[in-house]
Amino acid sequence: MQSSNGTKKLNIVLVEPEIPQNTGNIARTCAACGASLHLIEPLGFKVTDKNLKRAGLDYWHFLELHYYKNFNDFSSKNNGSYYFFSTKAPRKHTEPHYEDNVYLIFGKETAGLDENLLKANIDKTVRIPMLNNIRSLNLSNSVAIGVYEVLRQWEFGGFLVQGKLAEYHE
Repeated sequence: MQSSNGTKKLNIVLVEPEIPQNTGNIARTCAACGASLHLIEPLGFKVTDKNLKRAGLDYWHFLELHYYKNFNDFSSKNNGSYYFFSTKAPRKHTEPHYEDNVYLIFGKETAGLDENLLKANIDKTVRIPMLNNIRSLNLSNSVAIGVYEVLRQWEFGGFLVQGKLAEYHE
């Protein structure tokens, strides 16, 4: 399925997300860029959680949302290029060339992605650079960084890239 922006297809995958506010923020980011959101159980919250809904604001109707019982269920139903985001990765998130129908995969807030999954996909595992003494970034911030690197590489095709101030004239 093509994204709602009429260009390439971007997918965000959250493996066992735990914090409803993070998932709500990520849902809003997905809505803003036409990405699909894939949630892999178990979830650390109910999808009716008020914090989840509040963080996503009134953008839920713009979102293509999918649920899966586990990672095998997800991978059996989705084909494309998978990229695994982890603090344990050997290369920066800016190094790959992100193709169409890309899946950015993120782990749960407290533990990240399973190391066996990372080892099996080490050539597609990337990290967001940060200072050595910092454990990790917030999940919703990490997703936004990953999403906008992909969109930058795609030259923001189909997106409104220039705003206009109400009282400003060039």
